[in-house]
Amino acid sequence: MNQILVTKKLYITPELKRKKKIYKFDFIISVFLVCVLTSLYIYAEYDRNKSEQTSQQLLTEVNQTLSEAEDTTIAKDDVLLIVLDATEEDYVAMEERESMNIATINEQAEKKVTANGSTYRIIATITIPEINLTYPVLQGETGSTEEIDDLLKISPCKYHGGEPNEKGNFCIVGHNYRNRKFFSKVPTLGIGSVINLTDLTGRTISYEVYDKHTVDPTDTRDTTQLTGGKKEITLITCTDDSKQRVIVKAKEIK
Repeated sequence: MNQILVTKKLYITPELKRKKKIYKFDFIISVFLVCVLTSLYIYAEYDRNKSEQTSQQLLTEVNQTLSEAEDTTIAKDDVLLIVLDATEEDYVAMEERESMNIATINEQAEKKVTANGSTYRIIATITIPEINLTYPVLQGETGSTEEIDDLLKISPCKYHGGEPNEKGNFCIVGHNYRNRKFFSKVPTLGIGSVINLTDLTGRTISYEVYDKHTVDPTDTRDTTQLTGGKKEITLITCTDDSKQRVIVKAKEIK
């Protein structure tokens, strides 16, 4: 008996064709977006590594300058003053002269210019042994937000305050790249952590962390200079989600 084989043909409706095209389009878009995001991540990481290299080059330069300064004794006004049995007024006068000297040295420091045209100087170096952090501290010429944003791509910057290692609250801001670079590990510091700040005279002062908290980006109360005549530093960086600011406050260890 002859058998007739009938092949059942799947009928593709216009609606099925439309959905197929949509799925194909969505797949292509998804692949494209993954490629774009991956490229952006790779570029961002490359840019951060390049910034790290630039910062370390600046650190090498300032360390060389400090090393040369240590080999030479520089007396204020060409006179080396040794004060015996000094009164409190004598010490105040000496501190004022020292402060003026630091300000003058900072003003005479070599000017550098970023690729975007921001002019800056290196005015100190910050070291935090606990998190293996060592960077130069930069100060821009104008102090504008745009300038600080540009300089932060290179290294931590002075945000507010007087001269480094002087009475008052020396505020330093740095990026949290969440990759161990710049101020990424500053949020891990705790009460009792030690921060070392070296100014351009070669003087290093150690500061001990006594407070850490988070604030809104618009809250600037921690930049106050009311320290009761003491030397303090404040480190500022972003939380990991960039929604708030981590504030780390430290006072001079005597």
